[in-house]
Amino acid sequence: MVKQKIRMGMVGGGIGAFIGSVHRMAAALDGEIELVCGAFSSDPEKSRASAAQLCLPPERSYANFEEMIEREKKLPEDRRMHCVSIVTPNHVHFAPAKMALENGFHVICDKPLAFNMKEALALEKIVEESGLVFALTHNYTGYPMVKQARQMIRHGELGPLRKVIVEYPQGWLSTDVENRGHKQAAWRTDPARSGIAGAMGDIGTHAENLAEYITGLKITELCADISIFVPGRQLDDDGNVLLHFDTGAKGILHASQICAGEENNLNIRVYGEKGGLEWRQMEPNTLLAKWLDRPTQIYRTGIGPQYPEALAHFRIPGGHPEGYLEAFANIYRNFALTLRARLEGRIPDPLYADFPTVQDGVRGMHFVEKVIESGKSERKWVAM
Repeated sequence: MVKQKIRMGMVGGGIGAFIGSVHRMAAALDGEIELVCGAFSSDPEKSRASAAQLCLPPERSYANFEEMIEREKKLPEDRRMHCVSIVTPNHVHFAPAKMALENGFHVICDKPLAFNMKEALALEKIVEESGLVFALTHNYTGYPMVKQARQMIRHGELGPLRKVIVEYPQGWLSTDVENRGHKQAAWRTDPARSGIAGAMGDIGTHAENLAEYITGLKITELCADISIFVPGRQLDDDGNVLLHFDTGAKGILHASQICAGEENNLNIRVYGEKGGLEWRQMEPNTLLAKWLDRPTQIYRTGIGPQYPEALAHFRIPGGHPEGYLEAFANIYRNFALTLRARLEGRIPDPLYADFPTVQDGVRGMHFVEKVIESGKSERKWVAM
């Protein structure tokens, strides 16, 4: 059998869109996926111009996602797209995902899963009923050292977990750049396009997802302090959350976009009875293991004994930096390998069937709603 690439259509991500180009680079990195069509903008002219820039034939450039899905479905099976990548602002996640799944197309979607909890739950039901593959791009779970940390905890190396501290400080919204022509800031601070949360929906969900992914624990209760520091801004730009987990472990989650001077300083520390782990996204190839009864260990991507789940997710010899794009690409590669196995009637390799799912997306939306509820409540502690 001649191996064929997974054929992908894209919704959003046209000329000038930051995250669309990131998704395309990630999808292309391992040669598993080919972009074959797209509806790249709500403006048909811009969509066509974007398709031309990406060297797609005019007949595979569509004015909107409805046209793309309807026309692709009519193409011969060996030409039509297999899956849809959705890289739009939050309020345009649900409709294309729903239509794609209902027409038999697999989906990979940027986070958060949807605009609100109602949409998230509806999408979860559609995914379950369709049996199709759905991935959510919580890309930080793609780092090899994140997977190493997850396996060390799974294998009991830290002992029972007690404390989780996860932080995501940024500084890019320290001033009202949304009022000065900054496209990304404009929609991310707009309740009509972003949803009920700002910083907590944009990056707080990454922190929540990373904490649950690495530890294997579930947040059961939280207490949030939510703030808007920039005058006139409509959505939160800073938040601090106390966490209770299902095993009795406790945690602290901090997400902010007004920490002037910070870039993308996502980091996590997990402490068990025997020791702790520390990982930082801005130095992603390093994982520190700190022990109660022996010196600190330094794990480096691809060097020395590591769990298979970590070794399966790096590409080049140790010491050659891998980062954001490679981690993002791991989500796309794992999605593609899982989808190809399904298309060929094989059971997907569990080593690569590791990517965020619609259920992770529902957890994220639930987290956002409960954080905002707690932030506005005098009672404070609310159940997840």
